[in-house]
Amino acid sequence: MSIEITPLHPVFAGEVAGIDTAQKLTPAEVVAIEAAMDRYAVLVFRDQRLTDEQQLAFSQAFGELEFTNGTGISKPGEQRLHPAFADVSNLGQDNQVLARDNRRRLYSLGNMLWHSDSSFKPVPANYSILSGRVVATAGGETEFADMRAAYDALDDATKVEVEHLVCEHSLIYSREVMGFDDLTEAERATMRPVRQALVRTHPGSGRKSLYLGSHIGTIIGWPMPEARAFVRDLTEHATQRRLVYAHRWRPFDLVVWDNRALMHRVRRYDSTQVRDMRRTTVAGTALTAAQLVGA
Repeated sequence: MSIEITPLHPVFAGEVAGIDTAQKLTPAEVVAIEAAMDRYAVLVFRDQRLTDEQQLAFSQAFGELEFTNGTGISKPGEQRLHPAFADVSNLGQDNQVLARDNRRRLYSLGNMLWHSDSSFKPVPANYSILSGRVVATAGGETEFADMRAAYDALDDATKVEVEHLVCEHSLIYSREVMGFDDLTEAERATMRPVRQALVRTHPGSGRKSLYLGSHIGTIIGWPMPEARAFVRDLTEHATQRRLVYAHRWRPFDLVVWDNRALMHRVRRYDSTQVRDMRRTTVAGTALTAAQLVGA
């Protein structure tokens, strides 16, 4: 069966029919999905009742995966899932809902801020692949902002201004914005800032996009208050409603998005109810900006 895509938003995002993600993808299917990602940047596959092994196999068709062997407050041996998964659920190792004051839960509230996955790594991520095993019955939408369209909508003077700017990204910035400052010195050492270009050119589509997110703490060479004010203005511009698609989850949705073209965030939901969401992440292959030597 050939791939069919129904647009979900006037600017980007599409729903895919004709692909069973539980089965091994053919080379032609991989090419078709990658071409659709270049166009839509978010693809929704409905009713994909995947095992963890099937999600891993689907994800690996698009490149090497990131592994979470213990970063930030998640230590080796404390993880609920295989280290190729980012556990963005509200569950502990015992599969019970985390307490309201649980440290991991409070840390994860940073996902409610606009961000791009792994922008805090020297080589940031390509695709993210999120499986909704148990979804929220109210709230819990994932919102996506098209950063290509945001770049296109800038005035000419601002396009010139942002063209060669480089920002520092760190998990420290985004968590402290949320009021989470309960970090040890060892944890802070794993979150040292990395440098990312503010404007990226997508290798598949050739389109330019802004590269923003809550992990940005400053712009290299700018006074910090001015940098943060400018980044806030750009973020407000990039997340205007006409550029945002809100995905309302159905059970067993599989959503794939391109971190090189989008920002996203999760919306608030009843955290006393189970929300089991499992993300695999296709690793990036190139720096966006030269890193500080010795960082």
